[in-house]
Amino acid sequence: MPNIKSAIKRVKVAKAKTLKNAIRKSALKTSIRKTKEAIANNDPSASEALKHAIKLIDKAAAKNVLHKNTAARRKSKLMKALNAASK
Repeated sequence: MPNIKSAIKRVKVAKAKTLKNAIRKSALKTSIRKTKEAIANNDPSASEALKHAIKLIDKAAAKNVLHKNTAARRKSKLMKALNAASK
């Protein structure tokens, strides 16, 4: 347990940021899963689900929850799946 005031604050801040990142990651994973399900079921709302997923992926990359290349790879994979399913 830290004794120095600034170290105590850093522990609090780290806990808060960890919680927010976990919430963002969870929402991101849920959105990606729903998008994949919509694509697999040939759902007409798959493109809307994809837009929402891409928005969350971009936000996660901007907040350093995801690396920018990881974000690009995930977006590309989802778009590829949608294009393949629409053919």
